Amino acid sequence: MAPKPPLRVALIGWGAIAQTAADLFDESVEFVAVAVRDPDAQRPDLPSGARLLTNPTELLGCNLDVVAEAAGRDSVPRWGSESLAAGVDFVVSSVSAFADETLLNQMTETARVNGARLIIQPGALAGVEALAAAKLMGVDAVEHRIIKPPSAWLGTPAETLCDLGSLHEPTMFFSANAAETASAFPKNANVAMTTALAGIGPEATTIKLIADPKAATNRHELSAHGAFGKLDVAIANSPLPANPKTSALAALSLVRTIANHASALVI
Repeated sequence: MAPKPPLRVALIGWGAIAQTAADLFDESVEFVAVAVRDPDAQRPDLPSGARLLTNPTELLGCNLDVVAEAAGRDSVPRWGSESLAAGVDFVVSSVSAFADETLLNQMTETARVNGARLIIQPGALAGVEALAAAKLMGVDAVEHRIIKPPSAWLGTPAETLCDLGSLHEPTMFFSANAAETASAFPKNANVAMTTALAGIGPEATTIKLIADPKAATNRHELSAHGAFGKLDVAIANSPLPANPKTSALAALSLVRTIANHASALVI
Protein backbone atom coordinates (compact mmCIF):
# COMPACT_ATOMS: atom_id res chain seq x y z
CA MET A 1 0.00 0.00 0.00
CA ALA A 2 1.34 3.42 -0.94
CA PRO A 3 2.14 5.76 1.96
CA LYS A 4 -0.39 8.44 2.75
CA PRO A 5 0.51 11.74 1.04
CA PRO A 6 1.44 14.68 3.29
CA LEU A 7 -1.35 16.81 4.68
CA ARG A 8 -1.49 20.01 2.63
CA VAL A 9 -1.77 23.01 4.95
CA ALA A 10 -1.98 26.78 4.51
CA LEU A 11 -1.02 29.02 7.41
CA ILE A 12 -2.77 32.36 7.85
CA GLY A 13 -0.10 34.58 9.37
CA TRP A 14 3.63 34.14 9.77
CA GLY A 15 4.21 35.34 13.32
CA ALA A 16 5.71 33.49 16.26
CA ILE A 17 2.87 30.97 16.59
CA ALA A 18 2.84 30.00 12.92
CA GLN A 19 6.63 29.83 12.69
CA THR A 20 6.88 27.65 15.79
CA ALA A 21 4.18 25.35 14.48
CA ALA A 22 5.89 24.96 11.10
CA ASP A 23 9.21 24.10 12.76
CA LEU A 24 7.71 21.24 14.75
CA PHE A 25 6.30 19.15 11.89
CA ASP A 26 7.81 16.24 10.02
CA GLU A 27 7.18 15.08 6.47
CA SER A 28 3.59 14.11 7.29
CA VAL A 29 2.62 17.78 6.80
CA GLU A 30 3.44 20.04 3.87
CA PHE A 31 2.99 23.78 4.29
CA VAL A 32 2.09 24.76 0.76
CA ALA A 33 0.99 28.35 1.39
CA VAL A 34 1.37 31.18 3.89
CA ALA A 35 -0.98 34.17 3.92
CA VAL A 36 0.59 37.53 4.77
CA ARG A 37 -0.36 41.19 4.76
CA ASP A 38 2.83 42.46 3.14
CA PRO A 39 4.08 40.21 0.33
CA ASP A 40 7.18 42.37 -0.23
CA ALA A 41 8.70 41.85 3.23
CA GLN A 42 11.72 39.56 3.41
CA ARG A 43 10.84 36.12 4.80
CA PRO A 44 13.85 33.83 4.37
CA ASP A 45 12.47 31.39 6.94
CA LEU A 46 9.30 30.44 5.03
CA PRO A 47 8.68 26.70 4.56
CA SER A 48 10.41 25.45 1.45
CA GLY A 49 8.18 25.83 -1.59
CA ALA A 50 5.42 27.67 0.28
CA ARG A 51 3.43 30.08 -1.83
CA LEU A 52 2.76 33.57 -0.46
CA LEU A 53 -0.92 34.54 -0.45
CA THR A 54 -2.46 37.96 0.07
CA ASN A 55 -6.03 37.37 -1.11
CA PRO A 56 -8.37 34.65 0.22
CA THR A 57 -9.44 33.71 -3.30
CA GLU A 58 -5.91 32.39 -3.85
CA LEU A 59 -6.68 29.50 -1.50
CA LEU A 60 -8.67 27.86 -4.29
CA GLY A 61 -5.61 27.04 -6.35
CA CYS A 62 -3.65 25.34 -3.56
CA ASN A 63 -5.44 21.96 -3.27
CA LEU A 64 -5.55 22.23 0.52
CA ASP A 65 -6.60 19.86 3.28
CA VAL A 66 -6.49 22.37 6.14
CA VAL A 67 -6.21 26.13 6.59
CA ALA A 68 -4.87 27.19 10.01
CA GLU A 69 -5.23 30.76 11.29
CA ALA A 70 -2.72 32.45 13.59
CA ALA A 71 -2.97 36.07 12.48
CA GLY A 72 -5.53 37.86 14.67
CA ARG A 73 -9.30 38.15 14.86
CA ASP A 74 -9.67 40.30 11.72
CA SER A 75 -8.29 37.45 9.61
CA VAL A 76 -10.91 34.94 10.77
CA PRO A 77 -13.92 36.07 8.68
CA ARG A 78 -11.79 37.03 5.68
CA TRP A 79 -9.84 33.79 5.29
CA GLY A 80 -12.16 31.43 7.16
CA SER A 81 -15.23 32.09 5.07
CA GLU A 82 -13.31 31.48 1.83
CA SER A 83 -11.74 28.30 3.16
CA LEU A 84 -15.00 26.82 4.41
CA ALA A 85 -16.86 27.77 1.22
CA ALA A 86 -14.25 25.74 -0.66
CA GLY A 87 -14.92 22.73 1.59
CA VAL A 88 -11.57 23.03 3.43
CA ASP A 89 -11.36 22.71 7.22
CA PHE A 90 -10.47 25.98 8.98
CA VAL A 91 -8.62 25.99 12.32
CA VAL A 92 -9.13 29.11 14.45
CA SER A 93 -6.62 30.45 16.97
CA SER A 94 -8.12 33.96 17.34
CA VAL A 95 -11.33 32.78 18.94
CA SER A 96 -12.24 36.27 20.20
CA ALA A 97 -13.58 36.86 16.69
CA PHE A 98 -16.59 34.79 17.72
CA ALA A 99 -17.69 37.33 20.27
CA ASP A 100 -19.62 38.29 17.14
CA GLU A 101 -22.35 35.64 17.31
CA THR A 102 -23.56 36.43 13.80
CA LEU A 103 -20.11 35.67 12.40
CA LEU A 104 -19.94 32.38 14.29
CA ASN A 105 -23.35 31.32 12.99
CA GLN A 106 -22.51 32.32 9.42
CA MET A 107 -19.21 30.45 9.38
CA THR A 108 -20.71 27.38 11.05
CA GLU A 109 -23.44 27.26 8.41
CA THR A 110 -20.89 27.74 5.61
CA ALA A 111 -18.93 24.78 6.97
CA ARG A 112 -22.05 22.63 7.23
CA VAL A 113 -23.26 23.36 3.71
CA ASN A 114 -19.85 22.69 2.15
CA GLY A 115 -18.85 19.60 4.11
CA ALA A 116 -16.04 21.36 5.98
CA ARG A 117 -15.28 21.84 9.67
CA LEU A 118 -14.76 25.00 11.68
CA ILE A 119 -12.23 23.91 14.31
CA ILE A 120 -11.39 25.89 17.45
CA GLN A 121 -8.00 24.93 18.79
CA PRO A 122 -7.64 25.08 22.62
CA GLY A 123 -4.73 27.51 22.61
CA ALA A 124 -3.23 28.20 26.03
CA LEU A 125 -6.00 26.36 27.90
CA ALA A 126 -6.26 23.00 29.61
CA GLY A 127 -9.50 21.15 30.28
CA VAL A 128 -11.40 22.30 27.19
CA GLU A 129 -12.11 18.74 26.05
CA ALA A 130 -13.41 17.80 29.50
CA LEU A 131 -15.69 20.85 29.62
CA ALA A 132 -17.08 20.11 26.16
CA ALA A 133 -17.75 16.50 27.17
CA ALA A 134 -19.36 17.54 30.47
CA LYS A 135 -21.82 19.74 28.59
CA LEU A 136 -23.47 16.59 27.22
CA MET A 137 -24.75 15.74 30.71
CA GLY A 138 -25.22 19.28 31.93
CA VAL A 139 -23.08 22.15 33.21
CA ASP A 140 -24.62 24.65 35.61
CA ALA A 141 -21.85 27.24 35.91
CA VAL A 142 -18.42 28.03 34.46
CA GLU A 143 -15.87 30.52 35.76
CA HIS A 144 -12.57 31.25 34.01
CA ARG A 145 -9.95 33.35 35.80
CA ILE A 146 -7.12 34.82 33.74
CA ILE A 147 -4.17 35.86 35.92
CA LYS A 148 -1.18 37.72 34.48
CA PRO A 149 1.60 40.01 35.71
CA PRO A 150 0.63 43.70 35.61
CA SER A 151 3.02 44.29 32.71
CA ALA A 152 1.05 41.82 30.58
CA TRP A 153 -2.03 44.04 30.87
CA LEU A 154 -0.28 47.21 29.64
CA GLY A 155 -1.78 48.62 26.49
CA THR A 156 -5.24 47.30 27.36
CA PRO A 157 -8.29 48.82 29.10
CA ALA A 158 -6.82 47.48 32.36
CA GLU A 159 -4.75 50.67 32.53
CA THR A 160 -7.91 52.68 33.14
CA LEU A 161 -9.45 50.19 35.57
CA CYS A 162 -6.59 49.95 38.08
CA ASP A 163 -3.12 51.35 38.77
CA LEU A 164 -1.05 48.54 37.31
CA GLY A 165 2.22 50.06 38.46
CA SER A 166 1.40 50.20 42.17
CA LEU A 167 -0.21 46.83 42.87
CA HIS A 168 1.04 44.82 45.84
CA GLU A 169 -1.40 41.93 45.72
CA PRO A 170 -3.54 40.12 43.15
CA THR A 171 -6.25 42.51 41.95
CA MET A 172 -9.34 41.60 39.95
CA PHE A 173 -9.99 44.60 37.73
CA PHE A 174 -12.63 43.20 35.36
CA SER A 175 -15.47 40.69 35.60
CA ALA A 176 -18.00 40.06 32.85
CA ASN A 177 -19.34 37.37 30.59
CA ALA A 178 -17.14 35.85 27.90
CA ALA A 179 -18.57 37.86 25.01
CA GLU A 180 -18.02 41.19 26.78
CA THR A 181 -14.53 40.17 27.90
CA ALA A 182 -13.38 38.99 24.48
CA SER A 183 -14.65 42.22 22.92
CA ALA A 184 -12.91 44.42 25.49
CA PHE A 185 -9.67 42.41 25.63
CA PRO A 186 -9.45 40.64 22.22
CA LYS A 187 -5.76 39.73 22.53
CA ASN A 188 -5.24 39.30 26.25
CA ALA A 189 -8.45 37.35 26.87
CA ASN A 190 -8.82 35.62 23.52
CA VAL A 191 -9.37 32.24 25.21
CA ALA A 192 -12.43 33.50 27.07
CA MET A 193 -14.48 32.61 24.00
CA THR A 194 -12.86 29.17 23.78
CA THR A 195 -14.09 28.35 27.27
CA ALA A 196 -17.52 29.75 26.47
CA LEU A 197 -18.01 27.80 23.26
CA ALA A 198 -16.78 24.58 24.86
CA GLY A 199 -19.20 25.01 27.74
CA ILE A 200 -22.38 26.96 28.42
CA GLY A 201 -22.02 29.84 25.98
CA PRO A 202 -20.66 33.40 25.91
CA GLU A 203 -23.47 35.01 27.90
CA ALA A 204 -23.46 32.49 30.77
CA THR A 205 -19.69 32.05 31.20
CA THR A 206 -18.08 34.26 33.85
CA ILE A 207 -14.60 35.63 33.13
CA LYS A 208 -12.46 37.36 35.76
CA LEU A 209 -9.28 39.23 34.82
CA ILE A 210 -6.61 39.56 37.50
CA ALA A 211 -3.30 41.40 37.67
CA ASP A 212 -0.89 39.70 40.08
CA PRO A 213 2.41 41.51 40.84
CA LYS A 214 3.93 38.24 42.07
CA ALA A 215 2.99 36.23 38.97
CA ALA A 216 5.84 35.01 36.80
CA THR A 217 3.63 33.31 34.21
CA ASN A 218 0.20 33.69 32.61
CA ARG A 219 -2.26 31.47 34.47
CA HIS A 220 -5.69 30.17 33.61
CA GLU A 221 -7.97 28.73 36.28
CA LEU A 222 -11.12 27.03 35.05
CA SER A 223 -13.94 25.90 37.34
CA ALA A 224 -17.22 24.26 36.37
CA HIS A 225 -19.89 22.17 38.03
CA GLY A 226 -23.08 20.41 37.04
CA ALA A 227 -24.69 17.01 36.69
CA PHE A 228 -21.37 15.60 35.42
CA GLY A 229 -19.57 16.52 38.66
CA LYS A 230 -17.00 19.24 39.33
CA LEU A 231 -14.09 20.42 37.20
CA ASP A 232 -11.14 22.47 38.45
CA VAL A 233 -8.20 22.96 36.10
CA ALA A 234 -5.26 25.34 36.39
CA ILE A 235 -2.37 25.91 34.02
CA ALA A 236 0.65 28.24 34.22
CA ASN A 237 2.01 28.92 30.75
CA SER A 238 5.63 29.54 29.89
CA PRO A 239 6.14 32.22 27.22
CA LEU A 240 6.93 31.35 23.64
CA PRO A 241 10.66 32.10 23.14
CA ALA A 242 10.01 33.80 19.80
CA ASN A 243 7.38 36.09 21.35
CA PRO A 244 7.25 36.41 25.17
CA LYS A 245 3.75 37.92 24.97
CA THR A 246 2.43 34.61 23.63
CA SER A 247 2.08 31.40 25.64
CA ALA A 248 4.07 28.48 24.30
CA LEU A 249 1.02 26.23 24.60
CA ALA A 250 -0.87 28.39 22.12
CA ALA A 251 1.55 27.29 19.41
CA LEU A 252 1.78 23.71 20.67
CA SER A 253 -2.01 23.34 20.66
CA LEU A 254 -2.11 24.52 17.04
CA VAL A 255 0.48 21.87 16.17
CA ARG A 256 -1.56 19.17 17.88
CA THR A 257 -4.77 20.24 16.15
CA ILE A 258 -3.16 20.11 12.70
CA ALA A 259 -1.32 16.87 13.50
CA ASN A 260 -4.60 15.16 14.42
CA HIS A 261 -5.62 15.53 10.78
CA ALA A 262 -2.58 13.58 9.66
CA SER A 263 -2.05 11.07 12.47
CA ALA A 264 -3.30 7.50 12.59
CA LEU A 265 -3.65 7.88 16.38
CA VAL A 266 -5.67 10.81 17.68
CA ILE A 267 -5.82 11.78 21.36
